[in-house]
Amino acid sequence: MLSKKTQYAFKALMYLSQQKDNGPILIAEISRKKKIPLKFLENILLEMKKEGILGSKKGKGGGYFLAREASDIVLADVMRLIEGPISLLPCVSLHFYKKCENCNEKECGLRDTLIEVRDANLAILEHKTVQDLT
Repeated sequence: MLSKKTQYAFKALMYLSQQKDNGPILIAEISRKKKIPLKFLENILLEMKKEGILGSKKGKGGGYFLAREASDIVLADVMRLIEGPISLLPCVSLHFYKKCENCNEKECGLRDTLIEVRDANLAILEHKTVQDLT
C-alpha cells in the first residue's frame, strides 16, 4: 500500500504537470488545491528537488516547477525516493537488497513468489511516468 507521503508526492507532481504553463507554483497553492498538509508537502517537495525532479524559484513569481518533462519522471523512481524499496521483502529488492534473517534463499517459496510480484509491479511502474497520470 502506498503511504500518504507517496500519494501526496504523486498528487503534487500531477498538479505541477497540469500547471506547467503557469510558471512556478507556490507551495500554499499546491497544498490548498490538492488538500495536502503544508508542512508535510514542504518536506516532500524538498526531497524531490534534491533529486532533480523539481526545481524552484525564490522571490516574487517563485515556487516549484517540474525540472524535467512529466514524460521523463518515472513512477518507480518517485516511489523509491519517497518509499524506499518497491519490493515486499528486502531479499527481493533490486536497489535495497538485504538478506532476510534465518532464511535459505535457495529454498524459500515466499521469496520466489515475491520476486514475481516485484517483477510484475516493475513492469508497469518503470514504464509509466507522471505524464501518464495526468
